[in-house]
Amino acid sequence: MAPARVLVVDDSPTMRGLITAVLNADPDVNVIGQAGDAMEARNAIKQLNPDVVTLDIEMPNMNGLEFLDKIMKLRPMPVIMVSTLTHRGAEASLMALEIGAFDCVGKPQPGDARPFGDLAEKVKAAARSQRRQVRTDVPPLAPTAANVNPVAAYKPGRRVIAIGASTGGVEALIAVLQKFPVNCPPTVITQHMPPTFTKSFADRLNRLCAPVVQEATDGARLEIGKIYLAPGGERHLQIANPHAPCCRLVERDPVNGHRPSVDVLFDSVAELAGRNAVGVILTGMGRDGASGLLKMRHAGARTIGQNEKTCVVYGMPRVAFELGAVEHQFPLSSIGEEVLKITAARREGSE
Repeated sequence: MAPARVLVVDDSPTMRGLITAVLNADPDVNVIGQAGDAMEARNAIKQLNPDVVTLDIEMPNMNGLEFLDKIMKLRPMPVIMVSTLTHRGAEASLMALEIGAFDCVGKPQPGDARPFGDLAEKVKAAARSQRRQVRTDVPPLAPTAANVNPVAAYKPGRRVIAIGASTGGVEALIAVLQKFPVNCPPTVITQHMPPTFTKSFADRLNRLCAPVVQEATDGARLEIGKIYLAPGGERHLQIANPHAPCCRLVERDPVNGHRPSVDVLFDSVAELAGRNAVGVILTGMGRDGASGLLKMRHAGARTIGQNEKTCVVYGMPRVAFELGAVEHQFPLSSIGEEVLKITAARREGSE
């Protein structure tokens, strides 16, 4: 396969040079051009026809979000946003992902051993993706509770829901969780995301969804109508305490290159909840969550995977399916309803 051809867009010559150096260090990536603003980028896209664009969010004249919106409407292609790891940067990055960006990476901090982390891997995955069509299913940039469509007749049983996602997970989680009613089963989520992004993402989900969505804290009890998002950074999310199930944040080395790791969450759910759980694995690069979902299925849990056609990256769900961890695959638009069917009290006898 030919190297992924990349256009780097950033108003800082220093940042453009650093991104170019990081990407060109991978033999399967080739930076074919640079641009300092949206106008230069538009001309470069026309002339060079890159496979992937890396795009700075904060630029002069036209910011990255406005330019991304134009790209997605006029000439859809994989775009990876480059953002500061600040609250403002996190909010803008989440908007970018909802508009249609393939993924986001944070700008390096002083002392970073690996500036831009796995940017080259994300570029290669983006180049392989088939998301070239114009997006028509994107939530509005200023979502409100009016978007929520709760299921009035739903009555929860005793199950807990565990969800894992990575690249493409912002859109996927919004699509799934917007189907959940205000009294949904306790739901725990690990989404691969920079540390400063998860609080903003939880707040955004809380505005979009009927249940309460919050960043998980150590010791928080699992309650009906609440969704707990693993905080990015130094700890993994697990569930603990069979008598009064709660969130547990544990300090451990990264698993599958991630912290928090979906496998760590799923392993704990398999051990604590067993057959009283539903596991869902959504779009994402790599294999994190596949072995944990298999443990959940062996423990009697019901398991669901996102199908290939609706994944941004059919990585994690593919590995889980090939391992035999996935009981059923569904398109993204159906997963929320399927989870509710499984977890409704009427499906659990007298509960």
